[in-house]
Amino acid sequence: MERYFTLEYWMDDGWYVGKLREVPGVFSQGETLEELEQNIQDAYRVTLDEELAFEHPGSKTKDVMVQIS
Repeated sequence: MERYFTLEYWMDDGWYVGKLREVPGVFSQGETLEELEQNIQDAYRVTLDEELAFEHPGSKTKDVMVQIS
């Protein structure tokens, strides 16, 4: 499955640094833009793996609406 996200990036001390706008907490860096893109994908996968590892066996889900001003 593929999902598309917005990579926001900037230069910092000669490194490309970036984050996924839609996924708070997913940041990475690379010496090139291509390396940053690969590293941010890896960071996203690690975040997903960690979330799945911490699911409580008795947890349930429910769709909720969140209103944003």
